[in-house]
Amino acid sequence: MISLEHTLDQLHSSVTNRRFFQLFTVFTRCLLAVGFIPPSIPKILHKPFTVLPESNPVGAYFIALYNTGYYYEFIGWMQLTAALLLLFPRTAHIGALMFLPIIVNIAVLTSSVGFVGTWLITILMSLAALWLTAWEYDRLKPVLFYNRAKRPDPLPYHLILIPAFFAAGGVVMGGLWWMIGLGAFKNYLYVTGGLIVLGAVFGLVVAVHYRFMPTGRLRDTDQTP
Repeated sequence: MISLEHTLDQLHSSVTNRRFFQLFTVFTRCLLAVGFIPPSIPKILHKPFTVLPESNPVGAYFIALYNTGYYYEFIGWMQLTAALLLLFPRTAHIGALMFLPIIVNIAVLTSSVGFVGTWLITILMSLAALWLTAWEYDRLKPVLFYNRAKRPDPLPYHLILIPAFFAAGGVVMGGLWWMIGLGAFKNYLYVTGGLIVLGAVFGLVVAVHYRFMPTGRLRDTDQTP
């Protein structure tokens, strides 16, 4: 039976070996990079991005975004970084991974505030970014298919001891809250009881996660006999 991994490998190899798709991908990378650089510059320089009035939903959003200070500049730097990374084949996969969530967020924004015309452009840019991410399947493949060669060695009674440890932490936390009067609760016994239960549940999650957490080298790269 052919595995999904093998099927995707064959499909990716078939697509990336075709000259038309190679040229299309290069064109898409450069086009998206050029499309991201101009909007990034006003943000980096902390200049207003639009002249629309605050009465307009789009203008109100960008005015509020402009007033966030260095967060506004941070967005510009991230856009510029993603664009520059796309222009170099060695870093194009990182650029695609950065570009995709940024442009999808912009597409949702422009659709929700009724940015006429722009919402269609940003959706097309999102699809293009998705294509570029899929093009890098071979570089991103370990996220989907490669498994670690080992699992952690099981701790004795870990499904009991770890939850008990965090439940005990709930007792300590409840005592500290009572001592400093945190929250001004009327009855800290109930609060402590709640913290004990939450600690036990959290500890159980930690124990299960630990038991099934992959560790060690990648199975495909493990050369030991």
